[in-house]
Amino acid sequence: MDWWLVIFFIFGALFLLFVIGLPIAFSFLTVNLVGAMLLWNGTAGINQLVLNIFDSVSKFSLLPIPMFILMGEIMFRTGLGVKVFETIGKWFGRLPGRLSIVAVGSGSFFSVLSGSSVASTALLGSLLVPDMQKKGYSHTMSVGPILGSAGLATMIPPTALGILLASLASIPVGHFLIAIVLPGILLATLFLLYIVIRSFLQPSLAPTYDVEKIPLSEKIMDTVKYILPLGIIVFLLLGVIILGFGTPTQSAALGAIGTVILSYFYGGLTWKSIRDSLTGTFKSSVMIFMIIVGSTTFGQILSYTGVTQGLVQLVSNLNYPPLVILILLQISLLILGCFMEPLSIMMMTLPVLMPIAGGMGFDPLWFGVIMLLNMQMATITPPFGMDLFAMKAVVPDDSITMVQIYKSVIPFILLNGILMLILILFPSLSLWLPSFIR
Repeated sequence: MDWWLVIFFIFGALFLLFVIGLPIAFSFLTVNLVGAMLLWNGTAGINQLVLNIFDSVSKFSLLPIPMFILMGEIMFRTGLGVKVFETIGKWFGRLPGRLSIVAVGSGSFFSVLSGSSVASTALLGSLLVPDMQKKGYSHTMSVGPILGSAGLATMIPPTALGILLASLASIPVGHFLIAIVLPGILLATLFLLYIVIRSFLQPSLAPTYDVEKIPLSEKIMDTVKYILPLGIIVFLLLGVIILGFGTPTQSAALGAIGTVILSYFYGGLTWKSIRDSLTGTFKSSVMIFMIIVGSTTFGQILSYTGVTQGLVQLVSNLNYPPLVILILLQISLLILGCFMEPLSIMMMTLPVLMPIAGGMGFDPLWFGVIMLLNMQMATITPPFGMDLFAMKAVVPDDSITMVQIYKSVIPFILLNGILMLILILFPSLSLWLPSFIR
């Protein structure tokens, strides 16, 4: 059978399974089973499929995944985020767009705490939107910054989507998480600059208001008490690797241990929070490993049937420079992001895109960072971005419509696009930090 017929039937079957509501991981496993039976000589194919499944999840490099998830679960469930949020707010005074800036600052820190853009959207939306509405903030400067900053949970370690992308693309998880640090910080900076400039040019969108004057000594004390300790976690995650004291796997374990100790001293570590954190870690880890199993075997079937090689050859024969091909690939992913959630997109496209990226000579780390940013945009892209519906679910009833949410997030989608162009033009932004540990 020609490779283009194989890809038509495989992806057609996947879309059908998605439509009837079968979970993503099981949709891929179903296609893999049928594909192994028909294309890998029946029973022998099933036996090979079982061996491939075992091989795909029995890698030492996957060990950081449950460690990073446990760290995020503990920090999120022990209540450290509330104190961080309050401390950040004390530093901004009467700055234009104060609450919008607080949203971005808090979103950056909650990215470290939760690793989930949906969780950050729900938390920041429920905490900030009612107060912003009372202060007269427009939807553009209330809902927009929250949705934009919540997406930072995808671009700042530990990010569940980033860990999954690295695993599916066979990129070392530790290296990849370090590669997205600078792009994540740059994205937060772009958001802050946009908010300050637009609030200055259009004060009516984010009116200033009187705030309680906080003594400098209190600000410094709260910063030392609630924010600086997070630097210990950052050092355990990144500094240990950069200084050569440990491997990415060891740093992930140290980060989880440091998080437990820190939560204990802040008094938020209870038996209930431990139980809930472990339960959440088990559920998320099993889900991720099931996805890895499905995607890995899916990629092997595509390779065996010649689909991967056919697509790589097709793209290689295009008379376009590699940079143009890269941009066309990202535009295609953006279009998919308007209608599908990131996980489905990654599982369907990574087995094909990574060989194409290799054929074009793209660094896998660099390509992965750009694709992760694209997937982050998918969470806030109308009409079906997950974070958009999470925001609608937590804001007060009838206070904002879905159309207003769609409009408010457009400037932040454009800022994401600007960062994507910067990353494409300057690969060193993604590759500089990982170069210290190669």
